[in-house]
Amino acid sequence: MRLSEPVGIASLGLKIPSFFLDLKDFAHLRNTDPNKYEIGLGCREMALCLDQHTVVDLALGAARRALMRRKGGLDQIGFLAIGTESGLDMSAPLTKWVARELRLSGALRSYEVKHACLGGTLALRQAYEWRCSPASKGKAALVIAVDDTLYEARSPGEPTQGAGAVAMIVDEPLIAEMDPCSHSWSRPADDFWRPVGEPYPHVDGPLSLECYNQGALACFQAYCEDTNQTLGNFLENIKGMSFHTPFPKMVQKALGVLCEKAEITAGNPNKAKELFLEKVAPHLTWNQKIGNSMTASLWFSVAQNLCGRRIGEQISAFSYGSGCGAELQLLTAGPEAQAAAWAQDLQEDFSQRTRLSAQDYDSFRTRNQAVKSGFPAAELLQNKRGFRHAS
Repeated sequence: MRLSEPVGIASLGLKIPSFFLDLKDFAHLRNTDPNKYEIGLGCREMALCLDQHTVVDLALGAARRALMRRKGGLDQIGFLAIGTESGLDMSAPLTKWVARELRLSGALRSYEVKHACLGGTLALRQAYEWRCSPASKGKAALVIAVDDTLYEARSPGEPTQGAGAVAMIVDEPLIAEMDPCSHSWSRPADDFWRPVGEPYPHVDGPLSLECYNQGALACFQAYCEDTNQTLGNFLENIKGMSFHTPFPKMVQKALGVLCEKAEITAGNPNKAKELFLEKVAPHLTWNQKIGNSMTASLWFSVAQNLCGRRIGEQISAFSYGSGCGAELQLLTAGPEAQAAAWAQDLQEDFSQRTRLSAQDYDSFRTRNQAVKSGFPAAELLQNKRGFRHAS
């Protein structure tokens, strides 16, 4: 294998759970104006696992779809990494359960990556660097970003909940070539965390917004410095931008910070909004129907952003994880981006979902006082409690 060969995403697979709650119904349940969520946050629906799905189910669904569309057998996979905040065990990696179901074993590097919502991106970058090295021996890597996000009932984060998985096979860049260099930023911060044994995360909202914006600015400026271009030129010329999306308005505010720093709003106060509507918002509609799927959030947007792209078109992908760290990388569309076969995954899942009533959701939250990652793996995987939605 020539180390100069381009490497990137060869196949994509997406999976979301079978239930969702419309935020209009959620607003009625919480006695809140729906505009607070739909306009204030930019959210529409939340995907929910309830008691019928686990993160393993989601990861397997996405992985099987990615593998199905790839030429080559499982013996050509030499690397498996899962980025998640929803691990099942304090010692064993989530890859154990996924590899067991896929019957994937042998000469394989297999592990779990944790860094809040940044975990999926870190797993992907590690897979890329492994694939580019002699250690891969020409084999491909399978990377999965997956989470099932639940906040404490009636907490500020509750309307942003979501769940889903994105699987990527790293090999020949049929869908997108990954840039060899990414741009990272990090600083210790207590903006979002979940202590061992506690069922729900703690959030310092203002600090998290500050860290997110600071990370975005640092990463975008670093890229522009390395490529000898101004931030303004980058924002004007990039074909599309994807961001980690806790909720869409958070992304819009971050883009506003970038535009202000680039000084491109001085002559046109609406420039930031125009760029958002042109280069970001069209690639957030899946996220709006899924909610915050943590590590998978950015990659749902990237998957949508790549749909229909012509060969050579370039997009940016900004990832953020509380604690905190950020990373910016660029992706260049490959020959299979335009066909966007993976979009069928979500079209199928969206069409088959069950819409929950507010009472369904309230009943679920009443009897589930812990997120699924708080259950022992054996109970979670083998003793799923039945849930029958209201007719």
